[in-house]
Amino acid sequence: MDGICTLANDYVFDQLVALINSIEAIYGQTMPVCVYPYDDNTAKIAAELTHRPHVTLYDNQDSIQKWDKFVQEIWDIHPSAQAHWQKIGSDKYHRVGTHRRYCAFDAPFDRFVYMDADTVLMSPLDHIFTQLNHNDWVVYDFQFKDMSHVYSISSTKLKELFPTERLQTEIFCSGFYGSKKDIFPEQKREMILEWLRQGEAEVLFDMAPDQTILNYMVMRLGISNYNFALNLPAGTATGNAVTSLHFENRDNILDDKGNRLTYLHYIGLSSQLFSRVCAGENIDFPYRDIFLHYRYLHEPEKRPKFTTKPKVYNAPPSLGTRILRKLGLVKY
Repeated sequence: MDGICTLANDYVFDQLVALINSIEAIYGQTMPVCVYPYDDNTAKIAAELTHRPHVTLYDNQDSIQKWDKFVQEIWDIHPSAQAHWQKIGSDKYHRVGTHRRYCAFDAPFDRFVYMDADTVLMSPLDHIFTQLNHNDWVVYDFQFKDMSHVYSISSTKLKELFPTERLQTEIFCSGFYGSKKDIFPEQKREMILEWLRQGEAEVLFDMAPDQTILNYMVMRLGISNYNFALNLPAGTATGNAVTSLHFENRDNILDDKGNRLTYLHYIGLSSQLFSRVCAGENIDFPYRDIFLHYRYLHEPEKRPKFTTKPKVYNAPPSLGTRILRKLGLVKY
């Protein structure tokens, strides 16, 4: 069975609804969706999904605990990650819930496309699933242009492990990928841990924990991978990031120079921003209308109606806000 999966908790509820609605806009309720829980804070999600029979909230605790344990073992091996995280006030394991997307390798789909909760689907995924007939890992992004958020580029071991050509073509963003069930069985997970124990852990980039581990596992195990961004005919590949401001909106579908996007990724924007906008704050950000269209696709009457002048999402804080922050009286 094919399906789409994502990772969420109630803090990203509005984004999750937008994603599910964007999938329904293309597939109706024929495409099954699975939501992996980032943590136990999922009451709002569970209530929402009672109205969506094609969407399930993953609850296999054995699977969840297996992957939690696996990634904790990885970061226990890493030479500096935990000291770094403690310096920046993080927990012993930084954003450990992000790894729960790995549960997709257990269930419920034989083949799946994983999409971050801060994405919206723009096109059918036939090309991704078709390519999975030929490769075990399929992506469509330009992360290969910036290795610094995938591996620790100061590691001397990195280029011993992977030739420059592989680093320039095989790295990927963990926000969108197609793959298959059971490609990381126990034997291969043990191989990964052993290689890391032998000193390879230093190549992992600790501030993008799920992304660095996925890249390492796919590349180190030699899993067959394919990136549409590197293989489509010249001039036909599209961008996907909200930082690209040239996309054209045609009936709530974005085009990149005449080519329809597969997905839009609101990468780098805080989940608080979406919650505040949905609560009625008039904060502008790129492709806000696209987000609001899909968030309120089935309940347009609840879409916020803004009457004030919009604030820019990345505007510097006012002097008063800066003072209140310094006093610890506001968080943002």
